[in-house]
Amino acid sequence: MSRAASEMLEVLVGAKGGAGMTDGGGEAGMVTTTRRGSASALDSCGTTALLAFVGAGPGDPELLTLRAVALLQGADVVAAETGLVERLRRHINPEALIVPVVESERAELGELGDAAVSLTPASRMKNLLAEVAEGRRVVRLTAGDPGLSGVVAAEAALCAKAGVVYEIVPGVATSTAVPLYAGIPLGRSSGQGGVRIRSLADVADSAGKPGTGPLNTHETLVMVGPAHLLEAAAAALQATGLAKATTPVSVTADGSLTSQRTVVSTLARVAIEASALIAAGGEVVVVVGAAVADRAALSWYETKPLFGWKVLVPRTKEQAEGLSTRLRGYGAVSHEVPTIAVEPPRTPQQMERAVKGLVTGRYEWVAFTSQNAVKAIREKFEEYGLDARAFAGIKVAAVGEATAAALVAFGVQPDLVPSGEQSAAGLLEDFPAYDPVFDPIERVFLPRADIATDTLIAGLIELGWEVDDVTAYRTVRAAPPPAEVREAIKGGGFDAVLFTSSSTVRNLVGIAGKPHAATVIACIGPQTAKTAEEHGLRVDVMAPSASVVALADALADFGETRRVSALAAGEPVYRPSERRPGGRRRSSAR
Repeated sequence: MSRAASEMLEVLVGAKGGAGMTDGGGEAGMVTTTRRGSASALDSCGTTALLAFVGAGPGDPELLTLRAVALLQGADVVAAETGLVERLRRHINPEALIVPVVESERAELGELGDAAVSLTPASRMKNLLAEVAEGRRVVRLTAGDPGLSGVVAAEAALCAKAGVVYEIVPGVATSTAVPLYAGIPLGRSSGQGGVRIRSLADVADSAGKPGTGPLNTHETLVMVGPAHLLEAAAAALQATGLAKATTPVSVTADGSLTSQRTVVSTLARVAIEASALIAAGGEVVVVVGAAVADRAALSWYETKPLFGWKVLVPRTKEQAEGLSTRLRGYGAVSHEVPTIAVEPPRTPQQMERAVKGLVTGRYEWVAFTSQNAVKAIREKFEEYGLDARAFAGIKVAAVGEATAAALVAFGVQPDLVPSGEQSAAGLLEDFPAYDPVFDPIERVFLPRADIATDTLIAGLIELGWEVDDVTAYRTVRAAPPPAEVREAIKGGGFDAVLFTSSSTVRNLVGIAGKPHAATVIACIGPQTAKTAEEHGLRVDVMAPSASVVALADALADFGETRRVSALAAGEPVYRPSERRPGGRRRSSAR
């Protein structure tokens, strides 16, 4: 760092060489924290800059740029509002120091105005520059696009004055992205009359002041800011003559998230019709003008088949990753609740002999029927200092795509995955019969759970194979979820529950109680559906094939059919959790 930079740090931090994290002298900015972690390599993110201002976009983590993700993963320190950190947690280096930042308003074009002065960028930046002085890589994360932020501009100016190398990574701007998510592309307006972007605070404060001319027929005004200013802003627009009482208005809260809500009204009635959004607080994006009419035909996000549905997935986050991703694509919010805990077998000798048999050539095949079985073998290999090379010369079968993916992650490419149903029966359909001419060894190693059924064993024996059925892990009922989750399950707080096996039905009912009668019950196959019915549940959806992808798709089909039926009948589209019928709907299981 240059001499000028060192001198600036001495002024900003108040101590030669950089002090530890402070409370910013009690001014608005960062709160007191404790340092952790160590310096990163200068080239870990492909840059020599130690401080980066990164745009987080409007809310959806998938709208982050690739550059933003790389910087967050390589950061030693991340400074941001708590809400941003929680939404983007999976992209942030788990070892990074998180420094909470308090901002009075979101830093989007025109949103801060003179408020930027009260945020004292100097007091905020002195702590971050102290970290930079010690060689730590710092990310200053801000909502929307930092290029439109007065606060970021002030903080970047301090870096430039101190001679600190920094970079600014653009983000998706809230003021343009959220209208698009609401089905209101601003480009249709900009080609004819233009788009004005202002803050709600600015407009609300303009009552009684000269306006800048009314919106023309094709012009659009976009306002971003706290919801409680909506009524004052609507009144000011009419008072200053910028817009008429009958001008169409849309108000969107939680833009780009699966909790997004949009109200369409007129300027005269928007405060009444959007009262629920105002009461909820937080930030809203308001569009005023003729462009609002496009929403009727172009609303693509809030019309997804499961939009806003809270779906309970009785699996761990790791097991449910693919299913949860699929559900998010349909607009749902997934909540994972583990119903089964996996523990080692009570006596390890059987597994030890089987692993030794793998190494010494005892088996022709190894058949994996779950990701947990792969995990159990992998852990045992690591315990003995073995790796995937121990499978050399052995053929490997996987019961389905998820198990096959776990094997590939281990370094093992399975030789057989069912071409049809992903189950024990499907695996038997494709499993070759024992042939003494081509198979030098007639034995199959089958690492499984202690409660697994004998369907696969019986089928393999019928095909002429000898089977070593080994308990690789035990499944026990998981601990009950928190009280609020149990209450949501029994009280109808979830819109749907997806059951991926009979044991998930039994265990969820055992640890949390029966889902509410209004909750949609979806099952992966006939046996799971039978178990659900035995527990007094009415099955609404059944997957056409035994896979979690097919299960998610079937639920989406159910949701879309339900939505279309409501619209055809001229009724509002309610989520299942928004109704409390006295009895269950007639089953529409497929």
